[in-house]
Amino acid sequence: MSAATIDSPGNRKAAVPTDSGDGSSRADHIKFLVFALAVLTMPIWLSPIGAAYPDLVQKFAIFGILAIGFNILFGLTGYLSFGHAAFLGVGSYAAVWSFKLLTMNIVPAILFGVLAGGVFALLIGYVSLRRTGIYFSILTLAFAQMSYNLAYSVLTPITNGETGLQLALNDPRILDGPAEAGLPSTNLFGMLTVGYTGFYVCAVMLILAYYVAMRIRRSPFGMALRAIKSNQNRMNYTGFNTRPYTLAAFVISGMYAGLAGSLMAVVDPLAGAERMQWTASGEVVLMTILGGSGTLLGPVLGAGIIKYFENIFSAFNDQVLGRIFDFLPEGLQEAAVVVFSPFVGEGWHLTLGVVFMLIVIFLPGGVMEGVARIRARLDRFRSDTAR
Repeated sequence: MSAATIDSPGNRKAAVPTDSGDGSSRADHIKFLVFALAVLTMPIWLSPIGAAYPDLVQKFAIFGILAIGFNILFGLTGYLSFGHAAFLGVGSYAAVWSFKLLTMNIVPAILFGVLAGGVFALLIGYVSLRRTGIYFSILTLAFAQMSYNLAYSVLTPITNGETGLQLALNDPRILDGPAEAGLPSTNLFGMLTVGYTGFYVCAVMLILAYYVAMRIRRSPFGMALRAIKSNQNRMNYTGFNTRPYTLAAFVISGMYAGLAGSLMAVVDPLAGAERMQWTASGEVVLMTILGGSGTLLGPVLGAGIIKYFENIFSAFNDQVLGRIFDFLPEGLQEAAVVVFSPFVGEGWHLTLGVVFMLIVIFLPGGVMEGVARIRARLDRFRSDTAR
């Protein structure tokens, strides 16, 4: 481990440790390759649990990107934002307007979505980051709710209000020309991005997002963010100006959310104000905490767990439970259905709440803490065996 120096406006330099050893870099690249392989093969290994259909694996990838970006702000920097849904919605609106005005090619839409999310995050972050702690969280929540209400009312000519922004036959599409027969589909240089093709577009973006987050974490900039989380006041007392770093982290996090929002429009070309609601911001907070705040893989796992519960458990009913417990005697089978029926279907939030409560109580570091504990026990077992 070496130390990098970062200049502050007061001409003082703060030493920030960097993990630049070959061993650490090699381990990171091995983990990255394993992650990339796991993401690209999701339709295969998710099939046994009924989660391999295109719409769901697309959600896994998109919300994984959103959670990775949020983790840069919350997990690395320690700033809890309740306004990331605003950047998600802005990215979706920018992408759909790109489809309506320019072309159905997804490349400009993704670029505009990322840019819109970053610019909007710059504006909100410049004001919100004047405060820290709970005051910062309340400010971001207020801005997100203002954005949601504006999208429903004042900005109706841009957002189309309650109906949402959708494609239309009379859209100009300057680069493509108007549609000749029916609404066109999104494409990547002529290749339609629907079904599993749309998933692989999202998967590649998730892999790139993970790699960028990994490089940020290992860079002097990432180490400075972790130092800010550890003790921002102490860094300020030494003359180190932390504000540019927190603002940069906020903007990068907003760009990730804009990317996720644009990908939502890629796989389903419409944008609605409901994507900017405060509950969507709370959902990404749950994803990050559930998987493991401050880790690289944890937020992606948290996003997958929540989306699996939302899409699979919500589809369970008494008949499905009856088939699951059909190995029991009839009386016990009926009792099991009665006991578990409140936790599935419309009550899937209850199951998610129980899981979240258990993880917070027994694994405060999220799922990744559980993985670390299992790994430590296995290492101790091997060591004892060797002795």
